[in-house]
Amino acid sequence: MRALYLLIAAASILIIGYRLYGTFMAAKVLAVDPRIATPAKRLDDGHDYVPTNRWVAFGHHFAAIAAAGPLVGPVLAAQFGYLPGTLWILIGGVLGGAVHDMVVLFASVRHNGESLAQIAKKEVGPVTGVAASFAVLFILLITMAGLSIVIVNALHDNPWGSFTVAMTIPIAIFIGIYMRFLRPGKLGEASLIGVLLILLAVALGPVVKSSGLAPYFNYSANVIKIALPAYAFVAAALPVWFLLAPRDYLSSYLKIGTIGALALGIIFVNPVLHMPAVTKFVNGGGPIIAGKVWPFVFITIACGAISGFHSLIAAGTTPKMLESEKDIKIVGFGAMLVESFVAIMAMIAASVLPVGDYFAINTMPDVFAKLGMAVDKLPVLSQMIGENVAGRPGGAVSLAVGMSYVFSSIPGLNHLVAYWYQFAIMFEAVFILTAVDAGTRAARYVVQDMLGVIIKPFKKINWWPGAIISAALVSFAWGYLLYGGNISTVWPLFGVSNQLLASLALVVGTTIILKNTGKITYALTTFIPFVFLFVTTLTASYYNVTLVYLPKHMTLNVVLSVLMALLSLVIVVDSAIKWNRLIADKKAMTRQKLEHNALVQELSAK
Repeated sequence: MRALYLLIAAASILIIGYRLYGTFMAAKVLAVDPRIATPAKRLDDGHDYVPTNRWVAFGHHFAAIAAAGPLVGPVLAAQFGYLPGTLWILIGGVLGGAVHDMVVLFASVRHNGESLAQIAKKEVGPVTGVAASFAVLFILLITMAGLSIVIVNALHDNPWGSFTVAMTIPIAIFIGIYMRFLRPGKLGEASLIGVLLILLAVALGPVVKSSGLAPYFNYSANVIKIALPAYAFVAAALPVWFLLAPRDYLSSYLKIGTIGALALGIIFVNPVLHMPAVTKFVNGGGPIIAGKVWPFVFITIACGAISGFHSLIAAGTTPKMLESEKDIKIVGFGAMLVESFVAIMAMIAASVLPVGDYFAINTMPDVFAKLGMAVDKLPVLSQMIGENVAGRPGGAVSLAVGMSYVFSSIPGLNHLVAYWYQFAIMFEAVFILTAVDAGTRAARYVVQDMLGVIIKPFKKINWWPGAIISAALVSFAWGYLLYGGNISTVWPLFGVSNQLLASLALVVGTTIILKNTGKITYALTTFIPFVFLFVTTLTASYYNVTLVYLPKHMTLNVVLSVLMALLSLVIVVDSAIKWNRLIADKKAMTRQKLEHNALVQELSAK
């Protein structure tokens, strides 16, 4: 199959989904109202609550939610063939992920930008509120470790890539100061400067690599594992305008621009998808994912179709930035579908690689030797890139090689393969880092809320001692998981925890829709995705525990998996009781209305 056909079909489905289903959700199910003042305007404090241009808010939100999932997940899921993952990205993205993000963002805007756990406490009850707080915290810590392990595998012993990624931090700070103090309101001007500086950082990479500066940016995996949580601590404690918003905004240009360039490259080259539609590994026994296509394709793809992590952004930083409720559709529903398109691009980039090359990159050499496959273009590509890219599992490297493979097929551009590769690595790392700093900040809010029960000032999210202490605790906790883990131990746990959180967010969304509209048919928009996702994820968690964690004596993974499952069950049962009460009340009100109307008719007849 040619990649162009898949690209056109996917883009068409996502655009139609936004126009039809997104409008239905905004206008009918949620009934967004631009006349209602948003928290960003009512609670503007210049720190966390800041009214922000809708496109800057979109850029921040998209950059924050589009982390490793839409890039790495589809690449790993290509083991099953391109068809299972593609179907889930498109169906799950429109009917699940976009609905999930939009409903949670709406709920948080209507609750003063509060977190998912706080909303759950108010909408469902105190039991769910407490369980959700712990579930969200556990899942956030695992998510940060899961996302960061991908950066570690892509950047260790790579001075060019490390330099470029490091430079994005001071560039973002400069642009934040530029937009706030030097040239307020000059959004286009600041954007152009920021993008040019980032491209300059990529171009200077070879100079750094071949000069005396190389040792300063040539880091081991363990050094990067320490540096990432240290960076996240700083990003989570600083004001949102100083680093988080400008970094995410600039990253969105980079992300959308790169994906757009890849799409154009696919259109021009129109490569063949070498990966079969379905491989023999759908029945299990794969070298990358040991389990069967169900349930593991769903938890592996994660953010490309639906992600619980998004609920922490949609009920974290983003609702504190929206100027109007009319922005909820473009930011909540729209950003998710753009992410699904990113996931399709990642699937294509992985599938255009020769099958042997794909598995050589995503498995360790001893594992690949047992597959009986032969590499094709990988030795030549490694030579052109200047690095041995075999045996670098995790998805990031194979995606970068796949993108380089597409771009190098364009006449006149094959001599730039090393630049394409390092640009793709930087592109992926920035994708992930924006989610890591936003996620750490969201976890900081959760910790402050929990500690605020004991020490009241912690409840004030802009109280500096509380912000610093909470950010330090969060960064240390997920940094500990990261330091002792690898892609095979962290990613499956991340996948399960991420999808469980999405299930819980859909539970809360179902409750809100029932309370606001009283219509069971509208509540099905969140209830049906919840049921499918919850059953699928618990099944995957059971397989992980029994087939992987217990045999390998991975006690911490077992404990975390069981805790998350128990907390999720508590929330679901408590919510089901609430739903039953809401439906019963609705039936009672309907019955009273009918009896009243009948009495009026009877009296009128007399």
